[in-house]
Amino acid sequence: MTTWAVLLAGNLSPTRRLRDQVHGARVIAADGGMRHAAALGVAPELWIGDFDSSPAPLINDWPDVPRQEHPAAKDMTDGALAIAHAVKEGASRIVLAGAFGGRTDHALAHLTQLVELAERRIPALATSGAEEAWPLLPGETRPDLPEGTRFSIIGLTPLAGVSISGARWPLEGASLPLGSSRPLSNEAHGPLRISLKEGRGLLLAHFPARPVK
Repeated sequence: MTTWAVLLAGNLSPTRRLRDQVHGARVIAADGGMRHAAALGVAPELWIGDFDSSPAPLINDWPDVPRQEHPAAKDMTDGALAIAHAVKEGASRIVLAGAFGGRTDHALAHLTQLVELAERRIPALATSGAEEAWPLLPGETRPDLPEGTRFSIIGLTPLAGVSISGARWPLEGASLPLGSSRPLSNEAHGPLRISLKEGRGLLLAHFPARPVK
């Protein structure tokens, strides 16, 4: 399995969990996401984007990383370009680090891209260290969340046949209309399993970030 870590320009807290998730991964930075490389202790093999959010001091700090420059006027975000590169290089798992915060339109685009990757059978997750997002498709998902982790399910479509086990508030075969707040603020109690029969959604996990010093 080849894991790729894509460094995005959102918020990031370099927790032990996040460092473990990117350990041994091939790394690509999307424009301003390069600022997270030092905190995570990684050296990207490629730096991609239009470089409108990479100040000169950051560029000067990483003179040996190859850069692939794109025009600002394009139909893909820098993050999407980085993800496409990882897929082209044979990624079998992708971690989007720095995927929360910053511009809401970019963050939502990258979170929904998790679902598109899952439909292509490429496991992916998005993380800031304090939050994680996992795609939900028909079938079963077993996120590796620590005991007591708060989590929510956000439907991108109406969800049918939703079952949750290993949680404070389990569900069995529930139907959740679009915009339902019923599956918010649950808590993992033991191995968490989520399954659904129809629809597309996201599992959002929230836990205190403990930066590694």
